[in-house]
Amino acid sequence: MPQKVVILGGGVAGLSAAHELIERGFAVEVYEKLKIPGGKARSIPVREGVGHYDDGKNAYLGGVEAAEAGGRARHTRRHVPGEHGFRFFPNFYRHVTDTLSRIPCEGGTVFDRLVDTTEVLVASYDRPGIVLPSRFPANAAELATTLQTFLWAISPRNDIPYADIEFFAGCVWRIITSCEERRFEEYEKMNWWDFVGAEERSEAYQKLLAIGITRSLVAAKAKFASVKTIGDIFVQLLFGIVAPGIASDRLFNGPTNEVWIGPWLAYLTAKGLVYHLDAEVTAIHVAGGRIESASVRMAGRTARVTADWFVGALPVERMAPLIGPAMTAIDPSLANLAALSNSVQWMNGIQFYLLRDAPIVHGHIIFIDSPWALTAVSQRQFWTAIDFADWGDGKTRGILSVDISQWDTPGFNGKAAIDCTRAEIAGEVWAQVKRSLNVGGEALRDEDLHFWFLDPDIVDDPDDPGRESDVEPLLVNNANTWRLRPEAATAIPNFVLASDYVRTYTDLATMEGANEAARRAVNAILERSGSGAPPCRVWNLHEPDALAPFRAYDRARYQAGLPWDGRFARGVQAALAMAQDATGVTAGGAGPLAAVAPIADALAAAGGPLSDPVAAKALSLIGVPTRPLQTASQNLPGLGAPAPGADIASAAAAAAAPWLADLGPDLPPATPAAAADAVERGAAPARLRIRQKA
Repeated sequence: MPQKVVILGGGVAGLSAAHELIERGFAVEVYEKLKIPGGKARSIPVREGVGHYDDGKNAYLGGVEAAEAGGRARHTRRHVPGEHGFRFFPNFYRHVTDTLSRIPCEGGTVFDRLVDTTEVLVASYDRPGIVLPSRFPANAAELATTLQTFLWAISPRNDIPYADIEFFAGCVWRIITSCEERRFEEYEKMNWWDFVGAEERSEAYQKLLAIGITRSLVAAKAKFASVKTIGDIFVQLLFGIVAPGIASDRLFNGPTNEVWIGPWLAYLTAKGLVYHLDAEVTAIHVAGGRIESASVRMAGRTARVTADWFVGALPVERMAPLIGPAMTAIDPSLANLAALSNSVQWMNGIQFYLLRDAPIVHGHIIFIDSPWALTAVSQRQFWTAIDFADWGDGKTRGILSVDISQWDTPGFNGKAAIDCTRAEIAGEVWAQVKRSLNVGGEALRDEDLHFWFLDPDIVDDPDDPGRESDVEPLLVNNANTWRLRPEAATAIPNFVLASDYVRTYTDLATMEGANEAARRAVNAILERSGSGAPPCRVWNLHEPDALAPFRAYDRARYQAGLPWDGRFARGVQAALAMAQDATGVTAGGAGPLAAVAPIADALAAAGGPLSDPVAAKALSLIGVPTRPLQTASQNLPGLGAPAPGADIASAAAAAAAPWLADLGPDLPPATPAAAADAVERGAAPARLRIRQKA
């Protein structure tokens, strides 16, 4: 008789845990609150004018179901999809993509349904945006984009002084050459804004390198986000772009539930998974030092469900109220979930369904001037296998999917998103997007807007009917919150946690973090149950071995109570400053670089040579030799292959640290006030407690 596991929550974390457990012979039941599977990752059927949008997702779905059951109102076409937000898969993701590769579907596995992006557009108000490459160039068209980016960097269109860029490069160097202990003990307590010195830098620097980087990472805000988290993830994205091979950013080739969640659930239920929809967990009961049962409300009735093992796969704001005194008496760390549940922000999606497709750019769009911190992707160019004529009323030809991450800042209409009606939110987002994209032409036209759909998680605030509320916010990794986050294996013998707030290598509230947390939870069950099944694989973030000696040197300094050694970075910055002063090249377009301006402007113009579809298509057919470069990068010592002598160099660097400490002044901590403030608030040292090894 297989041991039974009850999973509370049916999103990515819950399904990931179910996947690993089912394949290891456990009997698994999942209880999901919504009427549709997938949690935040799900798609939702959209039918214009149907459903009570202000009453939440289940009420909306109920409205769609009622319309479908009603004679002439019955819908014969497939619904167009709505999303909580767009899904993307950076190339440093290893846990969730491993799971995708093990989900069978028509034509292969779900992993095969990922498609590469090639560009990122940083869109500005009233002037052309910046198109950046999102992967190592694979053809002549992408080489041209890379050239265009370089010309932008040395032209007057780049508003960031070179001294600021060099300072930021020094900050990145500091992160990648710092030891893990320093990252957890110091950088985890610092915020990104202070670490990169944004307050003293140019407005362009603040927008792009302070705010722009953090806003793309699940609603994080520069003045609050942990340096450890933002720095680690930014470095992973950076390494992903410069390395030939897998694109740094990938999207699905269709709506999430159709290409992923549906096949996943079909695979698991065929193996015996029992998945309950519209099943809300209302209580967790303890007896004899263990979880005895959980109360679940289904079909208007509440029943208790029992099992040998329980997996908490609910988001933190829903799990925290379920943690009672009986549970914290066994595991006091669970009491921290109440405080952690306040470390959330809103990041919700709105889709604009277009009568005319607008591809815009082959990848994501960051609206750098948007007061509501908008990011977007034009979906249809990636959904190549989908016939839009078969959807909805047959008129939709394109979908612009936009995420809203800043809900408390006034927009053009003078109101914050939280204070707007749903229609006002849609109108304001459309206005901000048009102002950023309609520069030198009309990428978006009002007459092309068919209708829009705002995530039903945005509901009327019951305590203030004039405001909106978000029933599914996202955890953000604010400075000094690692100490609040629990391990997957709790002190309650038969209770584990699998959610994106659990301590993981990923350290970010994403599908990847949720999947890794689920693997850790399953490994705890395997160990405690005495199962002979193999444990789930867990991967750490990868950083080149070539940097290992620098990290070893910093570890020796850290253990000696010394700060990170910034003398090399300062020396390089000083040398560059002298050269720039001598040549007059202190900013884009300055000195002799003024000659570049006409070329950069011509390439960036709406009617420029690179904007011609025929020319772009022709260039895309001209390949570049990426295979030799990819092979070289995989075998280059210290980057792909193990670096010969890295251990010896690391030992030598550590031994030299005390001697080098006497050669000159050290770089003081970037934010001594922030670190002191964290200590004054009683922040306990954030020890790295990740028990499972890769």
